[in-house]
Amino acid sequence: MSLKLNEVMLCVHSILLRSTVQRSASTMLDQLGGVEGSAPSYPPYNIERNGENAFRVSVAVAGFTDADLSIEARGNALTIRGEKQTNDEEKTGDVLYKGIAERTFERSFQLADHVVVKGARLENGLLHVDLVREIPEAMKPRAIPIASSGKVLEVQSTKVAA
Repeated sequence: MSLKLNEVMLCVHSILLRSTVQRSASTMLDQLGGVEGSAPSYPPYNIERNGENAFRVSVAVAGFTDADLSIEARGNALTIRGEKQTNDEEKTGDVLYKGIAERTFERSFQLADHVVVKGARLENGLLHVDLVREIPEAMKPRAIPIASSGKVLEVQSTKVAA
């Protein structure tokens, strides 16, 4: 990877994921995956930036249906679980080779403050979870007018990139 691509990936992760200086890189990876001791690689996922405050987490879930998947947002944690439901009617023959993993999984993400889940959809074996950073009005910067000659100006909200 080029240095520029690494910088972009770090920027996206820092926007979406809360990090602290005290954590080591390996500890942070362990917490991202939700498993202690090793960073899991199943299922693989991507994090995309779709706008100034819009993001998408895409998880590869080939072989799973929407009934097999669950998504939970609690506080600043997003957890995606998959458990293949057994269906005897689908079995039509003996499997000679099974290369598509359908094992149970749980993948957790620590979301930054003010990032909320807007929706999710399953499309072509990918689960897309759309996220938006919504900063409350009280936390947005605002311009403070300066009064002069006994004249007081009104306070106006300014639009600043978050």
